[in-house]
Amino acid sequence: MSESSPSAALPRPDLVLDVGQEGCGTLLVALRRHLGTLPLGGVLEVVGYDPGAREDLPAWCRMTRNSLLAMTGDLRRGEPIHYFIRREN
Repeated sequence: MSESSPSAALPRPDLVLDVGQEGCGTLLVALRRHLGTLPLGGVLEVVGYDPGAREDLPAWCRMTRNSLLAMTGDLRRGEPIHYFIRREN
């Protein structure tokens, strides 16, 4: 996984989940539900402002053996973080 620069090509998502300001507990429940609707290899883009997700989402991906393909955005500039997750199982 890499943090993508604005000029880097990002994966094309099959589904976008905008969680806004939701905390990680709610975010992870929604993530699991939405990722489960995708076929294997499908990509989910999660968009959110929770600063804790920068640590929690990569850990969740490792634990569930799904792939975090890229992260982009900067909360310090008021931009949400975009996480691109590929369903592996």
